Amino acid sequence: MQELLLHCRPGFEGEAATEIQTLAAERGINGYVVTRDGAAVVRFVCPAAGDAERLMGAIDFRELIFARQWALGSWLDVSTEDRISPIITACASGPIASRLWLETADTNDGKALAALIRKLERPLESALLKTRFVRPKQVDAPRLHVFLESGQRIFVGWSWADNAAAWPMGIPRLKFPREAPSRSTLKLEEAWHHFIPREEWDSRLAPGMTAVDLGAAPGGWTWQLVNRHMKVTAVDNGPMARSLMDSGQVEHVQADGYLFKPARPVQWMVCDIVDKPARSSALLARWLTRGWCREAIINFKLPMKQRYREVMQCLAHVQDALDAANIRASIACKQLYTDREEVTCHVRVLHAGSYKVQ
Repeated sequence: MQELLLHCRPGFEGEAATEIQTLAAERGINGYVVTRDGAAVVRFVCPAAGDAERLMGAIDFRELIFARQWALGSWLDVSTEDRISPIITACASGPIASRLWLETADTNDGKALAALIRKLERPLESALLKTRFVRPKQVDAPRLHVFLESGQRIFVGWSWADNAAAWPMGIPRLKFPREAPSRSTLKLEEAWHHFIPREEWDSRLAPGMTAVDLGAAPGGWTWQLVNRHMKVTAVDNGPMARSLMDSGQVEHVQADGYLFKPARPVQWMVCDIVDKPARSSALLARWLTRGWCREAIINFKLPMKQRYREVMQCLAHVQDALDAANIRASIACKQLYTDREEVTCHVRVLHAGSYKVQ
């Protein structure tokens, strides 16, 4: 029986489960979730043949907020003497793949399988190339996911490059820049990788653009903007890193980020303030509907309970405000790998009133 396997942040299995159940119900596909707290994966099982595949085709992966990665496949129980032969046999029933991704859950139990992954990777890849179930030259072909729950329990599945995360387990390998004043800088970099196609960075994150960073201190997000050669207004009552102020690209305004009003519109507003998500979504709606920015990235800090519902309410609030202002925009939201008890929202204004925003 085929099913969907979804990776998520440990502790957010309930949110990922609720989300996939909700989307399946909206599309009229029956199924049930199998998961446990802290597992960092969610299984969505469809009893009817072909429904799991239809569901994966009916959902744009970008709609999923709490799932980092997903794959369509089935489970194998294997012997410690021979794990490769059953995997090869399972591949015969699936599509040709462009690459192999060996994965585990993002948990301590998953990390404990690292030695087995290294031992298995080279001979498995060799066998897949020999049988031609993996053909690297077919770059647009699906990716083969071999997920180890344990040494004896393995999931074999596939994802499609145009409808899945671009990295194994949905985890980008970003390197912390030593010059940045805080590790939060990786949040904004990952958001750009997730929300903005790489070929559009030069036009949408261009040198000379203007940006406002609300809640900026000590400057982790400001550093990313400065590194793209933007002119940044950093708003925070706290101190900014001296290296950023010495760049000549940053104006530090000591003020409450929620009360700040820009003197003129900017291309970008970014915000990573710890506060109630409803207050942050209201802030985002205000910046967009008043024409203060063209694109925005903001984090919504989540409560301990009803987190999925809280996110959906925030997104609905922003969408309602845009609709009332006759503004057409793209809205996306994701719990990124670098996020913790939060999700990251990105909005890009596409059309406002009678003119198109460039």
